[in-house]
Formats: sequence, structure tokens, C-alpha cells
Amino acid sequence: MSDQQSIGRLAGQSRLDGVVRDRIFVRGLVLPVAIGVYDEEQGVTQKVSFTIEASVAPGSPQRDAIAEVPSYDDLVGAVRAVVAAGHINLVETMAERIAERCLADKRIVSVLVRVEKLERGPASVGVEIVRPRTAVSAGDLPHLKR
Repeated sequence: MSDQQSIGRLAGQSRLDGVVRDRIFVRGLVLPVAIGVYDEEQGVTQKVSFTIEASVAPGSPQRDAIAEVPSYDDLVGAVRAVVAAGHINLVETMAERIAERCLADKRIVSVLVRVEKLERGPASVGVEIVRPRTAVSAGDLPHLKR
């Protein structure tokens, strides 16, 4: 392991193609969500927790201005927009749609999305995906077309 990789791991920064990148994140966002494929999940909401970690392109803001950087508010907005669109059967589909919205910001080079149902299973059940900017967008996948 190179010194740069060690530093990145210790600093909690993500790496893409060997480059250490800064991340913005939202952890523990809990919302009532219409999600689930089973009969008992239809027509009701359940508590779902979201974690989003976005690796950002290099470059420091020139001014101390929010417009110059991706914001965690943008990550929360991506989650809220997908949730507001209505019932989704699969946590995998929800995660893909959130990732796609986050990657619409060209300053974000990769994104981790974790979706956890808090009212199913022992403590939580869900999915975690990581999508780089170079990945096929969810809109190009037939099973995820809206």
C-alpha cells in the first residue's frame, strides 16, 4: 500500500484511480417512505435510513461560498426527490435513482448510497451501492426506466 493510499484511508477520504478525494456526506437521514414489494408494504410508509457519501472532484473553492462546492443539502434533496416521486418496490431501485441524481452534479465523481429499512428484519435490512461517474446511468437500464 502506498503512502498516499494509507493517508487517504486514515483521513477517511475516498480514492478513485489512485487519487485521494474529499467527500461530503449525510448519515442517518430517516424518512417515512412508501417502499416494498410485499403485500403488507403496499399503501403504507415505513422508516428508512439513508447514508450518502459523495467523492468530489479536486479543487478548492475560490471564495467561501456554498455555490462553489457540492452541498450536503443537495444530497438530502436528491433523497427527498426520489422519495417524493412515490412508491418504489425495491431498495436497489431507490439507491440507483438517488445515485443518479447525485451524479447529475458534475463535481461529484462517485457516490455511495446506503438505503436501510428500519422496520424489517432484526435491526435493519437494505442495500449499499457505489457508483462512479463513468457507470451507466440508471435511466439507461431497462429495469430502472421511469
